[in-house]
Amino acid sequence: MFCSTVIPTIGRPELSRAVHSVLNQVFTADDFEVIVVNDSGQPLPETDWQQSERVRMIHTNRRERSIARNVGAAIARGRYFHFLDDDDWLLPGALESLWAIARATDAAWLYGGAQLVDRSGEPIIQLHHRMSGNCFIQMMAGEWIPLQASLIQAGMFFAVGGFNPLIPGAEDIDLCRRVALNGDIAGTPVTVACIGMGVEGSSTDYARALEHSRWAREKILSQLGAFARMRTSANSDYWHGRITRAYLTSAVWNLQRRNILTMVSRTTLGLASVVLAGRHIFSGGFWRAVTKSYESETFLRGFREANRLVERREILVSDMQ
Repeated sequence: MFCSTVIPTIGRPELSRAVHSVLNQVFTADDFEVIVVNDSGQPLPETDWQQSERVRMIHTNRRERSIARNVGAAIARGRYFHFLDDDDWLLPGALESLWAIARATDAAWLYGGAQLVDRSGEPIIQLHHRMSGNCFIQMMAGEWIPLQASLIQAGMFFAVGGFNPLIPGAEDIDLCRRVALNGDIAGTPVTVACIGMGVEGSSTDYARALEHSRWAREKILSQLGAFARMRTSANSDYWHGRITRAYLTSAVWNLQRRNILTMVSRTTLGLASVVLAGRHIFSGGFWRAVTKSYESETFLRGFREANRLVERREILVSDMQ
């Protein structure tokens, strides 16, 4: 089986749209399935998709979406896992486009373009990444590839431990970083998924997501091979500078928490990255990367701009009422 789509749900009415967006894929090259994980704590209304031979449904009873996703993955049969939220949906031809990438590469994470929409389904902005191969430093710096537009090799998903339920709100970024530490990334410019944006109706605690992301990033920096993987992923003056910044800002973070041994280790690696950068340290791009916060093209231009536009629309609607 090529792909298993896991959809955790808290009983949103948009669930049927999400399920049908997968079932309606015109894809005959291989088989695929949908696993709906009901985490709402109550029975779901009976609908036609529940009768499909491609659909299986299990219940986790309000255990949180990372746990629900992990449970769905545990019974999945696909070589790749696809995680779709119950208020998002795949576009026609998505599986065909992602299957074409899978045939051309053995990358652990496959992705396509994503259309961000507001809560009424109106398009806001499209995200098109241009990343491939070893992208570990890019992921650690803050790049964001939406789960809904991605496939992850099943073996790699289990090898890195699946989703971490201790970091709700940042679990997708954390998973992508851990996969990038161990495997490569490949993408297609084809837009494959629509993703709802905006605080209204969201189950994400955005206020704590940044804190969780930072904590999770510290754990990844401690992984064996992280420094070497970063160095091989740096393909420009700028990205060599981001390695230095990653370790020096981590040193400050640990000093503030009196983790002295970790602070010393991070400082040592930060200074080592400067020495090993060689000629790159003579460029303005290197020092701009060291001294300035990272403005991810896809995260800031996409995620923040989308939420800003959603908030503006919500204010305009409120003023009209």
